[in-house]
Amino acid sequence: MTETTKTHVILLACGSFNPITKGHIQMFERARDYLHKTGRFIVIGGIVSPVHDSYGKTGLVSSRHRLTMCQLAVQSSDWIRVDPWECYQDTWQTTCSVLEHHRDLMKRVTGCILSNVNTPSITPVIGQPQNESSQNIYQNNTNVSSKPTAAKILGKVGESLSRICCVRPPMERFTFVDENANLGTVMRYEEIELRILLLCGSDLLESFCIPGLWNEADMEVIVGEFGIVVVPRDGADPERIMNHSSILRKYKNNILVVKDDSNHPMSVVSSTKSRLALQHGDGHVVDYLCQPVIDYILKSQLYINASG
Repeated sequence: MTETTKTHVILLACGSFNPITKGHIQMFERARDYLHKTGRFIVIGGIVSPVHDSYGKTGLVSSRHRLTMCQLAVQSSDWIRVDPWECYQDTWQTTCSVLEHHRDLMKRVTGCILSNVNTPSITPVIGQPQNESSQNIYQNNTNVSSKPTAAKILGKVGESLSRICCVRPPMERFTFVDENANLGTVMRYEEIELRILLLCGSDLLESFCIPGLWNEADMEVIVGEFGIVVVPRDGADPERIMNHSSILRKYKNNILVVKDDSNHPMSVVSSTKSRLALQHGDGHVVDYLCQPVIDYILKSQLYINASG
């Protein structure tokens, strides 16, 4: 398949990130490597979307801290960024609404043919408070080459998204087109198929099988309209998990299971283990968290007490 005929993918990971671990970052890397190996996809970006403070999870530290830790964790990445949209809403947002928000935003900004834009949502673009700056949230990607390939063109779009997605745009700018991208005559955005896929571990997939935990209509949208990329964790078998849910079985072709080293060392890393290691002064915390995140946690005195 040529670059223009491959599906261009943005991986979106939602979660507490309390704190973000090396396992979270490796989940993005493993998913990208696997999708590229299939020959069907080009991953052009990754988005980390921390949950709103009102999610109510015990020990969840302020989104201010979680956003900063996420940014520190991805600061060396040239393709993963942190999006604070969830955190800046008035209340907790469902995973479905977060996916719809990013889908609609990408449609407005790029004009791409998104394969998961069947029904426009009414998700508003609600922005960052006016008295705060987004400078510490987003990173400028200076590694985009001048070669006008599809991936690089959408890299330019990603830079524009970084500047606008936390700002409440005037109504007339809802059809924003990136005037900074040098498209030349090589390709128009409309010629690129773009998909936003939910990236998750097998533990989240397993939660779909718990009766009453997820709204079934949301599950239909998440799996049926968007699709999921699943990274196995703790030896879990995603194929077995899918057989326990009628919706997962129905949309099995929309669920991409990463098939790499099932004994990957990062598959057992979790935020819970990281918090326990911090509380107990366990030196293994360096295996779970990157050093800038550890430094920030110690400086801010997070997770040191069992209460979080």
